Amino acid sequence: MEITFELTSEEFQEHVEHAVLHLKQHVKVDGFRQGHVPENIVKEKIGKENLLMEAGDHAVKHVYSDYVLENKLEPIGQPEIQILKIAEPASPSQGGGNPLLFKVKITILPDAVLPDYKAIASKVKNKEILVSEEEVKDALNYLRKSRAKFTLKNEAAEKGDFVQIEYQNKDIENNKEIKDQFILGEGGFMKGFEENIMGMKAGEEKEFSAKFPEASPRKDLAGKESNFKVKVISVQKMELPEISDEFAKEMGAFESLVALKSNIKEGLTIEKTEEEKQRKRGEILEKIAEKTETDIPNVLIEHEKTRAMEELKHKIEHMKITFEDYLASIKQTEEALKETFQKEAEKRIKNFLVLRQLGKNENIEISDAEVEKEVSESIKKYSKEQLEKFDIEQFKEYTKGVLYNEKVFKLLECQ
Repeated sequence: MEITFELTSEEFQEHVEHAVLHLKQHVKVDGFRQGHVPENIVKEKIGKENLLMEAGDHAVKHVYSDYVLENKLEPIGQPEIQILKIAEPASPSQGGGNPLLFKVKITILPDAVLPDYKAIASKVKNKEILVSEEEVKDALNYLRKSRAKFTLKNEAAEKGDFVQIEYQNKDIENNKEIKDQFILGEGGFMKGFEENIMGMKAGEEKEFSAKFPEASPRKDLAGKESNFKVKVISVQKMELPEISDEFAKEMGAFESLVALKSNIKEGLTIEKTEEEKQRKRGEILEKIAEKTETDIPNVLIEHEKTRAMEELKHKIEHMKITFEDYLASIKQTEEALKETFQKEAEKRIKNFLVLRQLGKNENIEISDAEVEKEVSESIKKYSKEQLEKFDIEQFKEYTKGVLYNEKVFKLLECQ
């Protein structure tokens, strides 16, 4: 959107006067207290060009902001501003004059042409939610491991022992020494790695080769046989408690194992219900978006691609390789990799525009009171130290968006 603004001489004069008052506070002249220098001396000291620049900047900022609010526009990013004409305001005796003319180019959120979204939403059905006995058993085993007792042992490591190790590999972080700990046989390492640790004692070192999996995130290592140097720091025997009524009582206010299992099943049902809700919402949104017509602003796509790249970098940090090594392994530059996010970015932005349009069509609004209430509840989870680093205004905007989307989805789910 491109808008041209023109201010009359009288209108611009107000901004000139504001500029003089503002600059007056920073002008120092011998014989006068700062902030009390006469305006004619201030103008002379500042210079005509600097005064016009200050007045023009103030005028552009305020006139543009007022226009955006009055017309309920939703600009994206910073506007491109071009001053076409600026001159000292004419005196009343001179009359006429149009000293300020400027142009603003902005990207705004576009409207979307939606299909019959209520009909689409009504056709998306919930899937049946079932919790199997096997899932309850797995959850019990997880709780069992959380109450395990560990005892240092001097004997050879066996499957099921908890081991702490240090290892090196020239293909991983330039042969840097890496520490790790896990239950032997459940560590999730490549085939052959944990098998070689079985039989080792605390303090022992060993060199062996193991094969990286074909699905390795580093393509240069996929399926490659590589040499490892490993030292066992400690071996601990893991003793698991018996799953019984006594175990259930130790886990909380449960009278019996039956009560604990019932609680686990209830918890898993709640979890699966939430997962199903999110799945259904995703399907509804996807089906509506497929039949929606809208422009997708490039500035938003680029922003989303940048966000996705930062998210990937964060994940790579936890994969024990540097981002540079990751790029080398996939043989791509950062810029080329960023371009692979194009389709996903377009999809996310379109979904955002669809939700926004749905809310507009249904007159959905979020009050300040609703945001304040939700924020007050949310920040209770954070410590005083965390809140000191908190951008509360940014969090309020995020919360407002979450509440808005929730209202939109609830409306669709009622169809």
